[in-house]
Amino acid sequence: MSAPAFPPSFAARIGAVLRGALRQTAIELRIQLLSPMLASWLFLPAVGLIGLSFLRDAPVMDSAMSIAQLGVPGILVMTLVTSGLPGIAGQLITERDDGTLLRAKTIPGGVTSRLLGDVLVTAGTALGPMLLLMAAAAPFFDGVTPASAGGWWTLLWVSVLGLTATLPFGALCGALLRNAMLLWTLAIGLYALLAISGVFYPISSLPGWLEVVAQALPVYWIGLGLRHAVLPPEAVSLELGQSWHVLETVAVLGGWTLLGLLLAPAALRRMARRQSGSQLEEARDRVLARGY
Repeated sequence: MSAPAFPPSFAARIGAVLRGALRQTAIELRIQLLSPMLASWLFLPAVGLIGLSFLRDAPVMDSAMSIAQLGVPGILVMTLVTSGLPGIAGQLITERDDGTLLRAKTIPGGVTSRLLGDVLVTAGTALGPMLLLMAAAAPFFDGVTPASAGGWWTLLWVSVLGLTATLPFGALCGALLRNAMLLWTLAIGLYALLAISGVFYPISSLPGWLEVVAQALPVYWIGLGLRHAVLPPEAVSLELGQSWHVLETVAVLGGWTLLGLLLAPAALRRMARRQSGSQLEEARDRVLARGY
């Protein structure tokens, strides 16, 4: 007589979800970071670095800092937030429309594992290019890489906190947008936000009401933290109050992280519940008819 089959324990289910997510992360990062796709991600930042090379001698507001020095962390911010918002949103829309999430539903814990893997892959495809861009910029621009262990630590925690503050909202958009074409609206809004957040030029040069709007959103604080990490200490003279506002950075990014973690899971569960064969067929018919 065989022993009765007991359902797997909670710890075993969590272990299976984590193993699946880590296996997915290892496979997709190997494919994406060691393929021609990497060149496409680096194209616009590389063009930005080339443009900044012509501004190495142009000072920012009569300071000792050049526009090029301030622009390098701005490109790092752009790389980070475009991965955390439209990057994860596009990934989710693709997996919803090509049946990946529907197939994941057939495996216990499959959807959770898949979504966790998407988050880890997105983090890797943000942090990897950031490091490559800093390595490429270092020989051509002075003072654009961390000069101490403390600077590298700041770069790490700001990058991680910046991702946790933006990834949930990217996932939320991916769960709510009906098709990939609507990602253009997200991208346009994001670039407008980058323009008013002082990531390429001191925020004090903007109208006062725009300063208030920018400081309420996470992009400004991600930029402030990354400038603190990579620029020389004298760059603080260009910041509001001539301070790096470390505690405020942690508080604001932490607040956006908590808000995102409250909103995104419900939208993702709703998206997963609605996945069905008929919805997948509808998405395929739409792509065949419209091309998207």
